[in-house]
Amino acid sequence: MPEIHAHRQPAAEFWLGVRHELPLQLGVIPFGLVFGILGLASGLTGLQTILLSSILFGGASQVVFAQLWAAGVPPLVVGGSVGVVNLRHVLYSASMAQYLRHLPLRWRILLGYLLTDEAYAVSIKRFRDGPDSPHQHCHLLGSGVTLWVAWQASTVIGVIAGTTIPDSWSLSFAIPLTFIAVVAPSIRRRADLVACVVAAALSLICQPLPWKSWIIVAACGGIAAGWLTHYHAQTRGKFTVDKNGGTS
Repeated sequence: MPEIHAHRQPAAEFWLGVRHELPLQLGVIPFGLVFGILGLASGLTGLQTILLSSILFGGASQVVFAQLWAAGVPPLVVGGSVGVVNLRHVLYSASMAQYLRHLPLRWRILLGYLLTDEAYAVSIKRFRDGPDSPHQHCHLLGSGVTLWVAWQASTVIGVIAGTTIPDSWSLSFAIPLTFIAVVAPSIRRRADLVACVVAAALSLICQPLPWKSWIIVAACGGIAAGWLTHYHAQTRGKFTVDKNGGTS
């Protein structure tokens, strides 16, 4: 009980978010190193690469930006592709809204900036499973700041190291590993598994789509499949209860 009470204090919620986020940095740091190197390889200067990490702060969307920029794609298409990739944050925001809507605008702007994949993964679990607290938003602040610091530091190191990091390290493999580490602990029900399988299948099938829009198609398809599976399970359970003489 004392631990639960402590979590209701702003500082305790913040450091809880930090502790929950730290294990994921094992995948985030190599990811940041890869982006620092990729930014230079795409023709950006070291300063531009670092500023892109701090301003855009979008992980996958930054990689898309660097790849398209290196290919000489028109700026309008680059911006559109980055926007499509970052549309997943709309889904994160919709999921978080019920827990953050009571906060002042300045807080929502700050937390919206910090709301990225890994920070969302650990903080939404805290909001759903942990005790209610008027200061629980500080958990997202702690997880988001931890991720931000690790991402900026690893990007800077990647820029400084440049091409001195050998290819044999296979740092690029950290990118899919990071997202697997984020998603895997959240798969608890059949609907979750169906959503992941459908999204994975669509992400492979829809690769030829322009502007990296396969990401949004896969996300929407996975959500729809998961919702239909959950709805079907609830409907079947209700039908069974009614058939046996129960009440709905």
